[in-house]
Amino acid sequence: MMPTLPKTQKNQYRNRELSWLQFNARVLQEAEDTTVPLIERLRFVGIFSNNLDEFFKVRYATIKRIVEAGKGGRSALGGISATELLEEITKTVIEQQATSLSILNSIQKELENEDIYIIDETQLSPEQDKFIIDFFIRKVSPALVTIMIGELDEFPSLKDSAAYLAVKMVMSKTDETFENKINYALIEIPRTVERFVVLPTEGNKQYIIMLDNLIRRCMGNIFNIFNYESITAHMIKITRDAELDIDSDLSRSFLEKISRSVERRSSGDPVRFVYDKNIDKETLRFLMDKMGIDSTDSIIPGGRYHNRRDYMKFPSLGRKDLLYSVIEPLRIPGLSLEGSLFEKIAEKDFLLYAPYQSFNYVVKFLKEAALDPNVKSIKITIYRLAQASQIASALINAAKNGKNVTGQIELQARFDEAANISYAEEMQSEGVKLIFGVTGLKVHCKACVIERVEQGKLVRYSFVSTGNFNETTARIYTDYTLFTYNQKIGKEINKVFDFFQVNYQIKKYRHLIVSPHYTRNSINNLIEKEIRNHKSGLSSGIKLKLNSLSDFKMIDKLYDASRAGVQVKLIVRGICCLIPGVEGMSENIEVISIVDKFLEHPRLFIFENAGEPKYYISSADLMQRNLDHRVELTCPIYDEDIKQELNDTFEISWSDNVKARIISQDSNNDYRRNDKPAIRSQFKLYEYYLEKLK
Repeated sequence: MMPTLPKTQKNQYRNRELSWLQFNARVLQEAEDTTVPLIERLRFVGIFSNNLDEFFKVRYATIKRIVEAGKGGRSALGGISATELLEEITKTVIEQQATSLSILNSIQKELENEDIYIIDETQLSPEQDKFIIDFFIRKVSPALVTIMIGELDEFPSLKDSAAYLAVKMVMSKTDETFENKINYALIEIPRTVERFVVLPTEGNKQYIIMLDNLIRRCMGNIFNIFNYESITAHMIKITRDAELDIDSDLSRSFLEKISRSVERRSSGDPVRFVYDKNIDKETLRFLMDKMGIDSTDSIIPGGRYHNRRDYMKFPSLGRKDLLYSVIEPLRIPGLSLEGSLFEKIAEKDFLLYAPYQSFNYVVKFLKEAALDPNVKSIKITIYRLAQASQIASALINAAKNGKNVTGQIELQARFDEAANISYAEEMQSEGVKLIFGVTGLKVHCKACVIERVEQGKLVRYSFVSTGNFNETTARIYTDYTLFTYNQKIGKEINKVFDFFQVNYQIKKYRHLIVSPHYTRNSINNLIEKEIRNHKSGLSSGIKLKLNSLSDFKMIDKLYDASRAGVQVKLIVRGICCLIPGVEGMSENIEVISIVDKFLEHPRLFIFENAGEPKYYISSADLMQRNLDHRVELTCPIYDEDIKQELNDTFEISWSDNVKARIISQDSNNDYRRNDKPAIRSQFKLYEYYLEKLK
């Protein structure tokens, strides 16, 4: 029987924040999955924790501001008040943190079965103790910041997401250093030293101690000038509001304003306080009073260790058997990295699907353009670059070779602002012309157009992607990139760059769908056409692959399609505010989410269109910010072979019955299981591209 909305749930949308927490629960499922290699499971604990840190910096902070403004927020939050939502988030996070701690303990026991031991300061052998003291003196002590806070008039500002050991010293009766007999200090865990210190092996056994415990062992070295009876240390962490407060000083450049805002972020309002649940009440009360932690902040008791995001960098220890095997990115059939890409792309379009295929094609294309005397200009959007970016190097090389190079760089790419500022300064100094966005809009599209003279005529080569031009993330994010010689698409990408510079003029497009002016209406019209086709007895259907689906109006349109009888298949990795499978509302909508070895990142739209399907790849999710407040590109696919390839890759993902979770009304994250042969889509996709090479 088809479920209906319960009477208590008057709203037809799932709350965005709670849906995101369900996504993070799927990440935690990977840490719990015993079929995942053991060290990879530890790293999923780190990803879960890192995700949670960013969630509190951004989303929780936003809801907190709604509460502090005295607003209810029900209509924007999917039917729940902001105050209720803060309480629900804290409750859910406490439960998830407890689960993550249990999973972590289980993994550590399994590591011991593999002769890998994570030990604390009480378990050291004499040889290990000697190693640690030497390591502390040489590497840790010079990096330590220790603050005596007991008698300070003003409590120091704690860094966002840094971990601190809160130290309590009970002074001896003979101590005359302090007026108080109970004194407090804070030790900041240095970020310049690896969190996991690998100790010398003993036989076949490998040992690791966490930096926190190493510091605990050496506290006598830190506080040896004081005369105390007892000393204890418990970890605390504070998360701050990460919203940038952009300087309104008109005399400053946008680059300067963003730079100053990033610096001020470290002193943003606190939104979450995590503490070791074994800390004594007196110390906890002292810290909370001094830091001004109040009832709208999320106060979360945790385990002995915070910043579990550091598990993302847990050492490999040479144990390849406990890691995912590294796949070799494949070549694109018909497109050689050794020959000219221009010659081949002039003949036909090509699709790159990273990381199954090599991202080197993007780098090679730009490097070839940098050297080619016939290339006159390169225009590219930059959102997140790799730490050591070959993309940036190729652009600088092109500028030095006399090409007219224009980069639209997004300085407000959250948490990458500092890196982008650094690259902006470097590229500007090397002759690359930079555009710093559009007032009020974040530029999130991923596109490049290269102008080249051929037989006395200026022609355009383009590539458009669903992901960033970033060599590092291209190894772990799945994304499509289209290479095309289509002159009409190239001309329209040029129009987007014209808009960046003269943004009071709204351009018109016949091929690209561009946010914020056209995407909402265009997607609405495509859905509406499927509804009309179905009512006319023509073939209909909608297939979407997204990171997030949260725009209520777009969800309503998909509900309209379902009520009309259109079959809708959605693969949504993260937030999904749509509630599928509800009678009279969404019975014809199915939703799955895939969380696995790689991060699912592409946006793909397929509309059946009465038997002549329309295919699009996009930088845009179906969220209000992507539709109305960002510059995004959705690019049509005209090549029949690539259309087939996109359909094949969607269907492989849709058939996943190993790592696919069913998104349903109850939000249980149940795995999709059936009687069909096991299909793990990410592994199957690699096999698919291997087969294409044969």
